[in-house]
Amino acid sequence: MNGALTTAGLGVDDVGRLRELCIELAESAGTLALTGRRSHGVRADTKSSPTDLVTRFDRAAEEHIRERLARHRPDDAVLGEEHPARSGTSGLEWVIDPIDGTTNFVYDLPAWCTSVAVRVAGSGSPGRIVAGAVHVPASGETFHAGAGCGASLGDRPIAASAADDVSRALVATGFAYDASRRARQGRRIAALLPRIRDVRRSGSAAYDLCSVACGRVDAYVEDAVNDWDIAAGLLICAEAGAAASDSRGLPVTAADVVVTAPGIHSALIDLLTVITAVTGDDTGRDTGRDTDE
Repeated sequence: MNGALTTAGLGVDDVGRLRELCIELAESAGTLALTGRRSHGVRADTKSSPTDLVTRFDRAAEEHIRERLARHRPDDAVLGEEHPARSGTSGLEWVIDPIDGTTNFVYDLPAWCTSVAVRVAGSGSPGRIVAGAVHVPASGETFHAGAGCGASLGDRPIAASAADDVSRALVATGFAYDASRRARQGRRIAALLPRIRDVRRSGSAAYDLCSVACGRVDAYVEDAVNDWDIAAGLLICAEAGAAASDSRGLPVTAADVVVTAPGIHSALIDLLTVITAVTGDDTGRDTGRDTDE
């Protein structure tokens, strides 16, 4: 960025400080959840459905982040998964998922993470993400990025894969809680599977996005997630050189997410268009949010 303004008067130093705070918040909240689970075990409650799990550690991790923001950034708005939104006056909004992949957390599977992002509020739009971090406590990895400043895993810069043949692409995806929506998503993935290398399903949208950003997978396709699932991950992917859109090639939204290595993006969009025509299942038009992550 060479010191240029990003948006709303934020310069490179401002973005750097926000990035460092995202890292601190994600790492401390993720460590709190991991330590609590190891010390006290876990009992899950449910939210929107019998398969939609939440634990006291989801709530505690988000409370931890909110308390720190109240001390250090009291004028900023806060949007989180587990507690009501807090309004602000600064023009900045923090977007928090204290445990993305709660089912993995409950089952003691390693692919769960804490995601923290900050964005500049936009008039009539979600706004621009300017910094974000995703911490994976089980592996100790922290992915992070600042707008215009690149993406890193720890202190190592990362980049999306050099994949240029969609038929050899390794594609991550996820599925919803609702049985009918899950069936539609399954039909789309079943139709996609013979046309690519293979599919991976971690159980965490934020984890999958970071996997695209560092080249562990070549693409991520999912619909009907939430802003807090993807806010940090989308910035990390963008700064790692990945391409993002919805399944029609329009701007990405939480209702319809396609993020890929740049060399296969248009080909994957073409494949998804063909599959939609063949199956009649246009998951991208189903904007209800019902992620199991």
